[in-house]
Amino acid sequence: MHWGDLTAPATREAVGLEDAIRTLVTCRPPREVIATLDSVLHLGLMSESEMRTLFRALPAKYGVLLRLVDGRAESGTESFVRLMLRRLGIPFEVQVELSGVGRVDFLIAGKLIIECDSRAHHSDWSQRRRDIRRDQGAARRGFATIRLLAEDIIFHPEAVEALLADVARSGLLR
Repeated sequence: MHWGDLTAPATREAVGLEDAIRTLVTCRPPREVIATLDSVLHLGLMSESEMRTLFRALPAKYGVLLRLVDGRAESGTESFVRLMLRRLGIPFEVQVELSGVGRVDFLIAGKLIIECDSRAHHSDWSQRRRDIRRDQGAARRGFATIRLLAEDIIFHPEAVEALLADVARSGLLR
């Protein structure tokens, strides 16, 4: 079902990317829109320039969403956590390469690593063992690690946000 004119012909099963994004932006909650647009950029389905052009054709009130998009996010859960950290006013770095550890999802205050773990990439023992060894390597270098579960980020965001706020207040980040 479409609520507006399409910019490209649709099939019975699908509409074009631009039309899908237009509908997404006007019909879904902001965090879902931002996470999806992050993925569109990350996967190279659209350039930042193309996305800006598309947003110019939308009502101006949606422009704030575009300012929050970041194609460095490698998953929707990373997008959600980034938005939480931003809302809490916690400064962070995204996709940071740490010597002896590898790339981490978020680095806060130069000492706290936050990883967003999902079943897709952390379900078998070999993946779990790799994560434990990475965390041990990080601890040797003075980093603490918090691993957030995708299911909590998606279905219990208030609990995850409360955890992040508690950690920020705890003094760990000073």
